[in-house]
Amino acid sequence: MRIRKAQILRRVYSIPEIRFEDQRLSSYSGMVVVQQLFKRLRLRSRLRGCFLHIKSNAIVGFHVITLLLIVHLMLGYRRLREMERYEEDPLVLRALGLSRLPDVSTVSRRLSELDRESIRRVREVNRDLVLEPLASIGLSRLTMDFDGSVLSTGRIAEGTAVGFNKKKKGQRSYYPLFCTIAQTGQVLDLYHRPGNVHDSNGAEQFILNRIDNIRTVLPAVKLEARLDSAFFADKHVQMLDAQGVEFTISVPFERFTELKAMIEGRKRWRPLDGRWSYFETDWSPGCWDRKFRFIFIRQKVKKQNKAPVQLDLFTPHEVGYDFKVIVTNKRSSARNVLRFHNGRGAQENVFGELKSQCQMDYVPVRRLAGNQLYLMSAVLSHNLLRRLQIETAPTQNRTTEKRSPLWQFQEATTIRQHVIHRAGRLTKPKGKLRLTMSGNEATKRTFQNYLKALGAAAQLF
Repeated sequence: MRIRKAQILRRVYSIPEIRFEDQRLSSYSGMVVVQQLFKRLRLRSRLRGCFLHIKSNAIVGFHVITLLLIVHLMLGYRRLREMERYEEDPLVLRALGLSRLPDVSTVSRRLSELDRESIRRVREVNRDLVLEPLASIGLSRLTMDFDGSVLSTGRIAEGTAVGFNKKKKGQRSYYPLFCTIAQTGQVLDLYHRPGNVHDSNGAEQFILNRIDNIRTVLPAVKLEARLDSAFFADKHVQMLDAQGVEFTISVPFERFTELKAMIEGRKRWRPLDGRWSYFETDWSPGCWDRKFRFIFIRQKVKKQNKAPVQLDLFTPHEVGYDFKVIVTNKRSSARNVLRFHNGRGAQENVFGELKSQCQMDYVPVRRLAGNQLYLMSAVLSHNLLRRLQIETAPTQNRTTEKRSPLWQFQEATTIRQHVIHRAGRLTKPKGKLRLTMSGNEATKRTFQNYLKALGAAAQLF
């Protein structure tokens, strides 16, 4: 049927009259899904157990503050003051189990009363939430990525320091060390540090503890680890090998001048494909007790090398090529080792999502423990949005050479747009609670899939 132009276009000259009334309206209908996820994971009771050692008569417990921060970040807000934007939303209040939100000053004050033991217990809860689903899918390998990320602040906060900060030079910062799981893209744990420490500061014990955590839950799984050149040291290499962990670590040219000579003196390179070629040898620096497998990689590049001339003292230079060296105890082919090691770049995507969509880089208060709890809340909000997708969908990918995630994850922004940020009205006809949203079929299917997978008894019409 032919549609006329007048049936599509219309003239609009005015805006409607606007009123603000208490109509039990919600801008976050998707919080019913989040509420069911919290219930399924027993998140409220788990968080309550993190603060039982603190004696307090406050009406709003620390576990409520933590849950509020997680929801705050799930909704996409950043500053504590922005809690005012949803303080009367009925579905947010139901998910939190509250009749009204605490004041921003109350939240800030409670954050300043936290202690180190509370943060340690919250980290334990986070690790349990990450490892639980992995125990049921029968993984044969689990890949850990270790790296630090700078969290800058323009204010004076306890525990911050001025250190190397590529983007905001001279600013005080934190520099936590993260352990992420490649198969789920979740943060298993973090080690909070000031901004003036070296990348590998405290890494040895942190790595050992994470290995123990995983083997307690997944005793039969084969562990793998990927690290950058900041972690290249005899103690880290020997430790990972002694623990039976398969690893790859980038090797810094600046610390071993022999590497440049070995590359520049090499005449025959074995091709991996049209871009990469390699050679390998069992080698060790003079101070090491034993030799390990070193793989020398050459990559064809089209861009001109514009690095400072002084770096030629350490870094091999040849027009049209870039070089890198990897140390590993893996016995698979050089092609597989290279692809495995290159897969660690996915951790930067996790950091990017944590900072841009879960506000990990915000420092809300002056006390160290309060900022640590906010950081853990950002990590939990990211992990819970990933857990929501793990709970509601089967694995969709096989284990790849790069150890890509086993699920096709959506970013936090997409989940907010498709699920959480949906307008609705909460009513109670004939005493039965009802949430009414617009009749969008795509939204209806999405809610049906999530609620059914989470075991909710709600009916959708």
